[in-house]
Amino acid sequence: MSHAASGAWPMVGINWGSSNFRAWRIGADGAVLDRVTMPRGVASLDRDGMRACIDDLAHSWGPLGTCWASGMIGSNIGWTDAGYCEAPSSVADLAGHSLATMIGDTPVRIIPGLACTGPHDGPDVMRGEEVELYGYLAQTGARAGDRFIVLPGTHSKWVHCRDGRIVDFFTSMGGEVFDRLTSQGLLASITEGSGVPGAAFEGGCDRARLSGLNLGSLLFETRARAVRGGLGKEDAASHLRGLLIGGEIADALRLYPALAGAQVTLIGNPGLSVMFARALDTLEIGAEIVESESCCIAGYGALADAIAGSEARAA
Repeated sequence: MSHAASGAWPMVGINWGSSNFRAWRIGADGAVLDRVTMPRGVASLDRDGMRACIDDLAHSWGPLGTCWASGMIGSNIGWTDAGYCEAPSSVADLAGHSLATMIGDTPVRIIPGLACTGPHDGPDVMRGEEVELYGYLAQTGARAGDRFIVLPGTHSKWVHCRDGRIVDFFTSMGGEVFDRLTSQGLLASITEGSGVPGAAFEGGCDRARLSGLNLGSLLFETRARAVRGGLGKEDAASHLRGLLIGGEIADALRLYPALAGAQVTLIGNPGLSVMFARALDTLEIGAEIVESESCCIAGYGALADAIAGSEARAA
């Protein structure tokens, strides 16, 4: 879909996290003209360092024109705190809460995070993922009814959408728990690898879903299976991954009963997405895996068009 009518193209989209800086130069037809990835996240930069990062990009690409930045650049450790847009929200709401600023000589519009009261009646937040979500919704159109999108990763997001809007979401730290448990502590010595779909993985998923036990008990059981049952290191890692993903899915089904008959969209880490899809398939829940970068690109475009539309209506 062409966005040339908005007058905002070509443009630059930047995903600027704690650890990494990713930028795309995007043409009027939404095609990526160039991309840059650098290990220059905001956690390692002061304001001079952030300014130098944008200056380097402008030196490479020339004047950046319309420039959107998402992620931790809009947090309290970034260039400026852009706050959060409260869900339920549309892409126009998110664009309307964006913050226009200057980083060096470059005008940048910083995208806020998204906040909600989750289906568990607790607070939740995201920062950066909202661009992928609205990009996917822009690509697929505002369908009527409920839709569920999962972003597997270190902190997986389970997102409930309706009629092109994000209604609410909840976050699971299962990815971080796996990384920490397999890098140090009791389970590190009996696990190896990141886990793969298979019998050990599916057994872990079933155990988390059907046992009625919480993860504190089930996680130690992984060690007992290795010591008493001869579970190999790679299978132990797969079983552990299954416990964590199976636990997430069990939580999601309790919080979102409509998931049982839904088609779930998975956006993000490719390896984890395959495992989530396999775990959902065992419950006869369909899943499609969507590439993340295309959603990011479409998200920046949807935000730029929303601002252009707002300015046209105000003229």
